[in-house]
Amino acid sequence: MSEKQNFFRRAMHTLAGPATVADVFSHLPVLETPRLILRAMRMTDAQDVFMFSKDPIVARHVLWDAHRSIFDSRAYLRAMIHQYREGSPCSYGIILKETNRLVGTIGFMSFSAENGTAEVGYSLARWLWNRGLMTEALSAVLSMGFTCLPLNRIEAMHDTANPASGHVMVKCGMRYEGTMRGKIFNKGRYIDVDLYAILREDWEALHPEANTKD
Repeated sequence: MSEKQNFFRRAMHTLAGPATVADVFSHLPVLETPRLILRAMRMTDAQDVFMFSKDPIVARHVLWDAHRSIFDSRAYLRAMIHQYREGSPCSYGIILKETNRLVGTIGFMSFSAENGTAEVGYSLARWLWNRGLMTEALSAVLSMGFTCLPLNRIEAMHDTANPASGHVMVKCGMRYEGTMRGKIFNKGRYIDVDLYAILREDWEALHPEANTKD
């Protein structure tokens, strides 16, 4: 088996294809990449969440504000655990294997069954930027989305002032589709965002090993 096939199977080995969308979101399958484990978050992750979420540089281009205390991080985790219980679109915690600590989040911001579309979003501790870790995480989540969910399209947006996020999307096979001016009101101003997307047919073309039999 090739190294690429091996990587795909490691990343997807827990995906058993739950029966409904709510099942997927309420029982997020654990995903593994060479350097990361993606799993549902727990209240015991509060200190790790606070460590990267308190950084105003990390929070600058996302929709949430920098956490002022661990109580903010606990409130975030309670909200996420509620989403798991409800079977609503939700996020993974990103665990760095090297330290076994939670260092970021990635997941589904929205889901439309009618249109077969979902939006993903992510954040990562600043001390781990520019190491290709988010590319690993996003690639695994895209694979999970097209494997476990009835999706034809997964999209993502980023503040035009944060082009590095777009580079991650391109590396994972997403295509730039345009800039939406004044799309989002965030932190006291209207911001322009760049839109990227990948279709199921695009993902299948990039991952023929997904259908390779042992």
